[in-house]
Amino acid sequence: QVQLVESGGGSVQSGGSLRLSCAISGNIGRIYVMAWFRQAPGEEREGVSSIDSDGDTRYIDSVKGRFTISLDNAKNTLYLQMNSLKSEDTAVYYCAAADAHLTTIGRVLTGHGVYSWGKGTQVTISS
Repeated sequence: QVQLVESGGGSVQSGGSLRLSCAISGNIGRIYVMAWFRQAPGEEREGVSSIDSDGDTRYIDSVKGRFTISLDNAKNTLYLQMNSLKSEDTAVYYCAAADAHLTTIGRVLTGHGVYSWGKGTQVTISS
């Protein structure tokens, strides 16, 4: 059973940076897809970025060039480096593990194939 625990959220001013971490316990396998999602108040949860075991990545347009997803296999930790933060990035951020046999780095951003979710970490950007 895979368990995910996010950390690194907080409050920063617009233009600042944060790095989110997601500690992974359990076995995600050698072939995997991992992703970050976020949910702003009153809005649906949306996929933000994903990565697979080949190192391929995907980002939604609104974060391209500002966010970087990575996974440290030695530390069993997924990261999301967030730079040039904007007020519209304010949300609870969740990491997710998905079945690579059922989804792709594109489809996972709709939630497809996700079998484990973290509880989330709050990110608040003030202007």
